[in-house]
Amino acid sequence: MNHIDVSSVLRGTVSHLYSNLVTRSTGAAVRLEIEHQLAMLRGRTVNVIDFSHVGLLDFSCADEVVAKLLMRYDDSPPVDAYFLFRGVSDSHLDAIEAVLERRGLALVVQLADGAAHLIGAVDEKERSVWEALCEIGTAPAAEVAQRLGTTASEVEATVDRLCRRRLVMRLDDVLVAIGGVR
Repeated sequence: MNHIDVSSVLRGTVSHLYSNLVTRSTGAAVRLEIEHQLAMLRGRTVNVIDFSHVGLLDFSCADEVVAKLLMRYDDSPPVDAYFLFRGVSDSHLDAIEAVLERRGLALVVQLADGAAHLIGAVDEKERSVWEALCEIGTAPAAEVAQRLGTTASEVEATVDRLCRRRLVMRLDDVLVAIGGVR
């Protein structure tokens, strides 16, 4: 797992004096530095994007940092990167959820109690497959289908969408939900 502290990125790229993400240009600078760090990684990585020490996050910065980062890695990413967002406060969540819904994106957020939640624009099938994988741990599609009372081909179609969206990872013949294995 690769850990990226958003507050440290902010202080290193924009200003060491504050920890608020409140302008579009600040958000763009932070995202570009995160993308630079990700470009230096090799192989498949799960990246914890940590907002624990970020004070304010306005809508424009949520769009720049979160939505545009996800869009860059959605479907055909430059590197095999997956994301788990941690340290997201209720005030951060308002801005993040708004931009996710507006752009049709989704992500996994880990709350203070360690529980992972799928937020954003997801349909019922995507949510049920992701949640089943979280409960099971790693499993082949057939096991997920059995748990959900559906066919493996229906689960595979949903898993394909979840994998393209970087919410589920294929590990050989099994699947794992991002955030699902602690």
